[in-house]
Parts: sequence; structure tokens; C-alpha cells
Amino acid sequence: MKSDFASEKEIILETTGDGSPTLYVPEWDEHYHSMNGAVAESLHVYIKAGLNQYIRSLENTGKELQVLELGFGAGLNALLTAIEAERQKVKIRYTALEKYPLSQTITDQLYYLLEHKDLFRRIHQSAWEIPVSITPYFTLQKSTIDFVDYDFPAGYDVVYYDAFAPDKQPEVWSPEIFAGLFSAMNPGGILTTYCAKGSVRRMMLQAGFFVERIPGAPGKREMLRACVSGNTDYRKEKKEQKQQIMYAPLV
Repeated sequence: MKSDFASEKEIILETTGDGSPTLYVPEWDEHYHSMNGAVAESLHVYIKAGLNQYIRSLENTGKELQVLELGFGAGLNALLTAIEAERQKVKIRYTALEKYPLSQTITDQLYYLLEHKDLFRRIHQSAWEIPVSITPYFTLQKSTIDFVDYDFPAGYDVVYYDAFAPDKQPEVWSPEIFAGLFSAMNPGGILTTYCAKGSVRRMMLQAGFFVERIPGAPGKREMLRACVSGNTDYRKEKKEQKQQIMYAPLV
């Protein structure tokens, strides 16, 4: 399998089910986002199931969150995170890894959430390899590096695992990467991914994560959410839901 990314002349802009755009790579027969809705998928998988789940566990501590994204891609997850940070008044330091950054020629064609187009532009025009203050609540550092070569520093609270699918880029879905992430995440940290493959779940479990399958984004039945021991909020909620079902009166 080819290990390098398709050239930009092979990237096609397409519209997804919720009206937001995505990019299609014919060489890999792969989209950057779900065709059922790019914004809907990112909101569901990374903001609601990941970031907001973690924020709810903080109890207004005022700490600056450390978020890591594996697969910066079109910058949609970073945009939605910056918007959410402002909405909830939570400071976020966001590290995004991307081996093959898109050029401005491509990013200028993307039109996510037009009311935030200036914010989206600032995210893409910010310098790489250094932290840049995008808003008072959102600091971004983009790094051009392969996941397999990244030495994960400690201290992450939330991880967005948004690489291309395992059958397209198997080298970035490995036990070594998940073990590195587990070691680098704070107690209570949450990792989410659109992928629900059993092999990926087993790698997460092997690394030490508590892993659960939860409902996926529109058009997809399931996704995976993993946590480092210490965040019991959603585990408690899930246990209570099971008990309610188990002990529900028969009718």
C-alpha cells in the first residue's frame, strides 16, 4: 500500500448530508468526514462524546485543558473546539498532528459555519510548530509529523483520534500508539474516535484504557470512547442505565 498522501490535484471537494463540505481522495477512495454530515460527525464524536464529557467532570476547576488531535486534516475539529471553548469559557491548549497539511488553495474552498469564517481562517493561517493564541480561550499548536514518530509528552486531558480508517492507514492504528497515548494522558482523560472496529477496541484495552461502544454519528451505529482510570462519571451513568433495565418491572 502506498504510504504517502495523494497529491492535491487528486483531492475533490464534496458536500455532505448536513450541507457541510468534506474532501475526497480518489486514490484511497476515502473521505475526510462522514458523507452523512461532516459537522454533525465532528460534533457528535469529538465535541459531545469527548470534550464536553470531560468538561462535565471538571466541576468548575478553572484548569486549562490539554487537547490532542491526531489528524488535523481540514481543521474542522479545531474550529468546533475553539467555538466550544468560547461558549463554555474554558481555556484550551490544542495540539494537532498532521503529516500532510492542506494548502491554502484547498482550505479556502471549505465553508464550515460561515458565521465563524474568520476564526476558521485564523486557524489555518496560524504558524506551524509553535503555539499561537487564536482566541482568549483557544491556543493552537499545529505540528507536521507522523503519529508514529511523535513522542507523546504527558498531560493530555482529551484526545481526538481522527486518522484515516485502519484499512487505509494501518500503521497509525497500532498497539504502540495507543500505549503511548495511555501513558501520556491524565487520570480521567478521554479519547474518542469514529472507528468502532473490534481490533482497535482490543488495542485500547491492551494499552490499559476502559473502553465502551456508544452510539455513533448519523449513519453509523457505533463509535469508541476510552478513558484513563479516574473518570467514573459516564461509567456510573452507564451502570445505572443497565441496572434500570435489569430491574425494570415486567409488564
